[in-house]
Amino acid sequence: MLDRALDRRTLLRLGLAGAAAAVREHVAARRARAQGAPARDPRERHLAGLRQLTFGGQNAEAYFDWTGEQLVFQSTRPPFGCDQIFTMRADGRQVRLVSTGKGRTTCAYFFPDGRRILYASTHLADPDCPPPPDRSRGYVWPLYDYDLFTCAPDGSDLRRIVANPGYDAEGAVSPDGRRVVFTSLREGDLDLYVCEADGGDVRRLTDRPGYDGGPFFSWDGRQIVWRGWHPSDPAVLAEYREDLRRGLVRPLRAELFAMHADGTGSRQVTANGAANWAPFLHPDGERIVFASNVHDPGRFNFALYLVRRDGTGLERVTFAESFAAFPMFSRDGARLVFCSNRGASASREYNVFVADWLD
Repeated sequence: MLDRALDRRTLLRLGLAGAAAAVREHVAARRARAQGAPARDPRERHLAGLRQLTFGGQNAEAYFDWTGEQLVFQSTRPPFGCDQIFTMRADGRQVRLVSTGKGRTTCAYFFPDGRRILYASTHLADPDCPPPPDRSRGYVWPLYDYDLFTCAPDGSDLRRIVANPGYDAEGAVSPDGRRVVFTSLREGDLDLYVCEADGGDVRRLTDRPGYDGGPFFSWDGRQIVWRGWHPSDPAVLAEYREDLRRGLVRPLRAELFAMHADGTGSRQVTANGAANWAPFLHPDGERIVFASNVHDPGRFNFALYLVRRDGTGLERVTFAESFAAFPMFSRDGARLVFCSNRGASASREYNVFVADWLD
């Protein structure tokens, strides 16, 4: 029974201690599944048939492949001290380690033919997990020395496609498989870049002072959506640049933006002063699902929202948890995958959920 949920190759790569931990997690997951479907708030009218796919640990950024049959995601789970990249079937079974098990990884994405996976990792800079950031002055994201890699779905044939000192991460693949859009600090500010699938022909897409990150192509490849924050106050901009110098970014505010895939036609979608992030376009090319704390005066809680590309039609999607983010529509628009602390049994536990999408 075990080999149906945990890939044999993954167990071998984990070693004895890691395999034992994975088996314990697998047993706990089976017990959790037996408890039934996760709760759905009656106001969540777009969601049906909600399924929880992971059970325990910190699981995030789960994204469908082109067929909708596989997911790639990052997870901190035993025996790893920080995020590694895994794949699993869209029903949560057959979990397989993809990344090297070294360093910290983030932001994985399938190529359209399913034969390669893109992700960012720090393992060349240091095989150990990087130290956590100093949050004594508030919540910050660390800008670790990530490089962009591609590999086969089983983790083999690892290739570094972007060799640049500093932060290169937050990558996604175009629907034709020919381009990668990503975030980089290479020219002194956090901006969006696009390159060929092998890392060639790197071109800068954004140049406003401030943070631009988290880009995704639309399913038809014509548009890119992302989060951005461009402070106009000189003092605030100076503080942002001082954070960059310290290898940090303070994601307390962000708005959604959209542009043509060639970098032209940039336009702002939201303007509410909250932290709006993790946008992804519905296959209709008009509606954007994203995470925001706009409903919370204290700005602590995040829910999923829907907004039209012209900024109209803002609608809250999730209500049943204090944190929901990283939403993605399947290519046919029939399902939504997201990460959440819904029903979590421990603090900082985040799991992957899939729901059928109802218009």
